[in-house]
Amino acid sequence: MTYLAKPKLHHPSLAPNAAGYTRRDYEGKISTLCAGCGHDSISASIIQACWELDIQPHRVAKLSGIGCSSKTPDYFLGNSHGFNSVHGRMPSVLTGANLANRDLLYLGVSGDGDSASIGLGQFAHCIRRGVNMVYIVENNGVYGLTKGQFSATATKGSKSKRGVFNPDEAVDLVGMALLLRATFVARAFSGDKKQLVPLIKAAIKHPGPSFIDIISPCVAFNNHEGSTKSYEYVRQHNAAVNRLDFIESREEITADYEPGEVISVAQHDGSMLRLRKLAPDYDPTDRIKAMNYVQERAAAGEIVTGLLYLSPDAADLHHYIKTVDTPLNQLGTSDLCPGSATLEKINAGLR
Repeated sequence: MTYLAKPKLHHPSLAPNAAGYTRRDYEGKISTLCAGCGHDSISASIIQACWELDIQPHRVAKLSGIGCSSKTPDYFLGNSHGFNSVHGRMPSVLTGANLANRDLLYLGVSGDGDSASIGLGQFAHCIRRGVNMVYIVENNGVYGLTKGQFSATATKGSKSKRGVFNPDEAVDLVGMALLLRATFVARAFSGDKKQLVPLIKAAIKHPGPSFIDIISPCVAFNNHEGSTKSYEYVRQHNAAVNRLDFIESREEITADYEPGEVISVAQHDGSMLRLRKLAPDYDPTDRIKAMNYVQERAAAGEIVTGLLYLSPDAADLHHYIKTVDTPLNQLGTSDLCPGSATLEKINAGLR
């Protein structure tokens, strides 16, 4: 639709980076998400990180699955490669692309439904295999496209917009990433750009699987049961010829707090997030201590943000399976079919 197109003209005063691109060159289409959605803040942080790192947009491949979060790659890096895969299958599609062309920078964008439910197995195998990628989960705890049911990351006991309490334990993707030996694990809040942009930049530069769980509030599903102003009440009492939704515009939720500090952030539905930013003396190179610390603070009702774990000896899938330095999609016939003598040598090594 033409109204989603941004003007291609740039203001002459926009500063270019070392690669010759302005920040506008890293943007995409106009977002169709609800006003105030935390996902748009994440897109803005990705744009800022890529601009500051002087990344050439055509060297980036962005992949996603299905869901509100998986729509967001359309809103950043409009001049990069992109592929929207089947629900929960982003990791395997990205793995195949990475094996074919290791020279690209891979951004995998997913959601809590896409990665913690139908794609949980794909998430696990992608992390344990060490695929060199930045794996971002935009985590809001609900299925936004299907009207706010609990996702697998929703906290046990949390209340839905219909007044139902979640009886299930939450899937902790950070804990799983640590357990599966991801070599870069972080958690952030979408409204804390000062923390999020450096984390994304560090993840991009990391030579292995980088996982960032980003808490991203959903603004649409906070109307309560029994309200005569709720969407469901209007639908049940209105003889309309169309079924339309109006999402009230809301302010973006932001947070600004210092390392080591704990703050409570009010959400649109009145609930509170208790965020703890890692202290400056925190050691991110001890995986076991990181796992214990995350669980300890979770038991206290806190969500730890920051760089939780970084492996000093990171490697990726190509290192483990010993692929050649040349991207596989650039190999010629002589490289792929070296002849019968080479085949005999391979077979002899398997006997």
